[in-house]
Amino acid sequence: MKIEAATGSSDITDDKPRPYVCTVCDKRFAKKWYLNFHRKRHAGETYLSCTQCEKRFTCKSSLTVHERTHSGHRPFECTVCRKRFLTSSDRARHGRIHSQVKLYQCYVCDKAFSLPTNLQTHMRIHTGDKPYECPLCDKRFSVACQLQTHIRCVHNTERPYYCPHCVKTFKTDDSLKRHVRIHTGTKPYSCRHCSDRFTRLDQLKRHLLKSHDEGTWLTCHICQQKFSHSGNLKAHVLRH
Repeated sequence: MKIEAATGSSDITDDKPRPYVCTVCDKRFAKKWYLNFHRKRHAGETYLSCTQCEKRFTCKSSLTVHERTHSGHRPFECTVCRKRFLTSSDRARHGRIHSQVKLYQCYVCDKAFSLPTNLQTHMRIHTGDKPYECPLCDKRFSVACQLQTHIRCVHNTERPYYCPHCVKTFKTDDSLKRHVRIHTGTKPYSCRHCSDRFTRLDQLKRHLLKSHDEGTWLTCHICQQKFSHSGNLKAHVLRH
């Protein structure tokens, strides 16, 4: 049975100091609450179980956040792009994208990122590392979302999401929502500088770059072609 737990370490090597040491197993942690969480395992503390899957948690707040993944409830909304998040901390991290604060710099090409996870993913361009392997065809990917998309689009033939306006079906709820905007004309992404509105986020980002000089063009490190959306750049790099 899987137990959801915080850890003080990860698969990615870093130079983060880990001053908090477990006196039982000598494992080290970067933050005290990581250590306190870890100690509960040794103490045999009672876990709270999710009623919809096998995951278990040691505190009610963690279980509450997890249960939102089943219900689809994302109560924290970004005021800029309207994207929704499970926790306020997730929303705060996302907010760095809009603030253009980029603290994490690549030591190979000097490109900077708003989030450390984005830098870690970017470094795989230089290292060629592809840690995510498809269990069905052994194809490998540099980021988890690419693997998830690959399995969903290549190996999964089910299309359970039906458009209420036409006969088209879709594999994901997000794909259906984007499609429905074609019928409804809904444009949820609005420019903060003018009255223009857009159907997709990448359209808004391109508009901000071209019309208002806001944001940063994303450049392919191989052919120098420029993109306004990271997803388009990743798909382009994969073609190389």
